[in-house]
Amino acid sequence: MDFTSFALIDLLPFVAIGFIAQIVDGALGMAFGVISNTLLISLGVPPAVASARVHTVETFTTAVSGISHVLHKNVDWALFGRLAIPGMIGGALGAYVLTGIDASVAKPFVLAYLALIGVYLLWRGLKQAPERRKPRVIAPLGFVGGFLDAAGGGGWGPIVTSNLLIQGAEPRKVIGTVNTTEFFLTMTISATFIATLGLKAFSLATAGLLIGGMAAAPFGALAAKRISPRPLLTLVGLVLTLTSLYGLYKAIA
Repeated sequence: MDFTSFALIDLLPFVAIGFIAQIVDGALGMAFGVISNTLLISLGVPPAVASARVHTVETFTTAVSGISHVLHKNVDWALFGRLAIPGMIGGALGAYVLTGIDASVAKPFVLAYLALIGVYLLWRGLKQAPERRKPRVIAPLGFVGGFLDAAGGGGWGPIVTSNLLIQGAEPRKVIGTVNTTEFFLTMTISATFIATLGLKAFSLATAGLLIGGMAAAPFGALAAKRISPRPLLTLVGLVLTLTSLYGLYKAIA
């Protein structure tokens, strides 16, 4: 489908999807890439091109979201420093791999893993008060999250946010830091896609997602600041479980 021929009215559903996806992503640290990428692929866009377009949009939405999280003091700068470089390296490698081979073989296993983590986080949010601990596994997590985000068209938030929460990090700081770091990740991934696919990979198809996502970005950071840790953990678990199970169903159907 050629989105460049869309009339303004045809962009409105994408604006709505971009707005909703970014509200969820900004508040919970995940879901924009998963929702947007799934939509584009379902409309027949090749995985590499879909991932390139989503990451182009996220370059702008994560910039606005990151600034909002910084202003609301949701960012742990020590954690940011340990995530950024490994995430960028993994993202560049994942983007390069996706343009050369089909990385979908591992996708069902990753989604099943994320679904299990989602169920565990949901259980913790409902049954246990969050226990604060300093996370220890950070740099390898950033690398894996960056790689899977580029190669799978989404995954930075689900992988990194969920695993940091399992390690006991503060939900608000995790979400703010992961969202802020994602700007540098998406810049790296988009640049790699441009180098390997060329500018033809991008079109006006993403205009609606971009408009809706940028409009919603400031509200997600505010929600992350206002929602208390236990409901936040529960919501993260719920969204991660539902999106992962849906993605798993689509991958094996």
